[in-house]
Amino acid sequence: MKRDNYEVLGVERNAGEQEIKKAYRKLARQYHPDVNPGNKEAEEKFKEVTDAYDVLSDPEKRARYDQFGHADPSQGGFGDAGGFGDIFDMFFGGGGGGQRRGGPQRGSDLRYAMTLSFEEAVFGVEKEIQIPRDETCMDCQGSGAAPGTHPTTCSQCHGSGQVKVTQRTPFGQIQTARTCPTCQGEGRTVSSPCSTCQGQGKVRKVKTIKISVPEGSEDGLNLRLSGDGEAGAKGGPPGDLYIVLQVKPHKFFERDGNDVYCEIPITFVQAALGAEIDVPTLDGVVKMKVPEGTQTATIFRLKGHGVPRRRASGRGDQHVRVVLTTPTKLNEKQKKLLREFGEVTSEQQQMGKKSLFEKFKENLRDAMG
Repeated sequence: MKRDNYEVLGVERNAGEQEIKKAYRKLARQYHPDVNPGNKEAEEKFKEVTDAYDVLSDPEKRARYDQFGHADPSQGGFGDAGGFGDIFDMFFGGGGGGQRRGGPQRGSDLRYAMTLSFEEAVFGVEKEIQIPRDETCMDCQGSGAAPGTHPTTCSQCHGSGQVKVTQRTPFGQIQTARTCPTCQGEGRTVSSPCSTCQGQGKVRKVKTIKISVPEGSEDGLNLRLSGDGEAGAKGGPPGDLYIVLQVKPHKFFERDGNDVYCEIPITFVQAALGAEIDVPTLDGVVKMKVPEGTQTATIFRLKGHGVPRRRASGRGDQHVRVVLTTPTKLNEKQKKLLREFGEVTSEQQQMGKKSLFEKFKENLRDAMG
């Protein structure tokens, strides 16, 4: 039975979008197949975390999940509730309903790590990727039998895929079900295998797939392409393809949600007298006014110059932090002018606020009455 999606991500049911996203990114990095090569347990954890995030990150899916849980009636089923066959499997290692084992089987899911530049993630991009995967053999239509022939029902298990074995024990006779040794649990045998797929019903091919990365995408985002995974068996549906986005950091911008941040140096003269400076943005260079008397580390906002919102209209903002730079290697004339400026300007005027020494003198005078 599936675990609760909120429990999988380790968040409360009233968790916000950013909290859910943060929890998912942490777990996705921890269990990512590239970080845990060959680790089946980590692979299952990664799939579980991805499926949970796919539901909770979508407002409509989350609302349905909060109301119905995994038993979403819109999906035409009742989740992964187990039956008597699952209990039989638990105790005896075989299915009580052998027909399920030999029936259609869904194909495996595939995952592909796609590396994007900062700009590609922000504005979206279309890319082509090549995925090696199993596809249904067209010559035998997935049956595994040579064209013109058909698989036949196994004579030993009569199509169930299992044979019953009776054992005598101190507690009496116990009947168990085991995999049929003749058909290996398939429930059918192929006397004339297909020469193309060697009787497997599937062939290995490299598929070229076009991927549309939406604008506003971010590092760790999963894109699911339904039906683009491994081919199913015995007429079963194919699995899904998960595209895991890995976004390269930018040399100038830092991103936080839909906002971007940057740092721009300005001169003492620009800060003191005010100026109009050039600021790089995601859309190109724009003019920004620096008011007279601007202090270092002041942050200005350029509205609408951030990242496009993925599930809504509009964009975030760009936050520009200005930092005053101190000139070096001054010539004698420049030094003289600065000394003259210092002589005609008080410390408070130069600092833009009361200096620590002035505050100390005021406190001393107050203490002495």
